[in-house]
Amino acid sequence: MDFSKFTNVVFKEGDTYVAQSLNVDISSFGTTKNEALVNLREALELYFEDVDIADTPTIIEAELAAV
Repeated sequence: MDFSKFTNVVFKEGDTYVAQSLNVDISSFGTTKNEALVNLREALELYFEDVDIADTPTIIEAELAAV
């Protein structure tokens, strides 16, 4: 499945890297950035077994913002 148009973020939380898709409420984690992204891809593939990818919103622009 092609997730190249998805907007994802990776951040470190303690000793763990968290990868999160901004297009859908899916995240995963790993001990490295790459492992977190590989695990996110797997989680997205499982999610889209039951959901039509065409219904996924497109993220136009994302930025970090303090509140």
